[in-house]
Amino acid sequence: MKSWVEPMSDTLFAKIVSGEIPSEFIYEDEHCVAINDINPQAPTHVLVIPRKAIPKLSDAKPEDQALLGHLMLAVGKIAEQLGITDAFRVVVNNGADAGQTVFHLHLHIIAGRRFSEGQLARGFD
Repeated sequence: MKSWVEPMSDTLFAKIVSGEIPSEFIYEDEHCVAINDINPQAPTHVLVIPRKAIPKLSDAKPEDQALLGHLMLAVGKIAEQLGITDAFRVVVNNGADAGQTVFHLHLHIIAGRRFSEGQLARGFD
């Protein structure tokens, strides 16, 4: 697979995507990779990381539209691969106050436990 990151990107996720930090990809294509979260909030907790370094969702540009759509389609493929297509949650934390700790856009796929709408405001702790 093609492994690239934009220049000057030195986040943990950029290093994982580039192979500088070894990680087991549970999914990989030309636009993104997926890994298991090292601090899972549910029995299934996967991170979908674009190869292009975008710090936050709010930093995405119009030219990122196809990539953002691709990430959502990748979520569906990963959910199918993991056998969780009937019940999973997709989360994007945008900014430190929203819980983002690595400033390289990524999507959380969370499954394997029951969620309620009320949990959206309380978080996952």
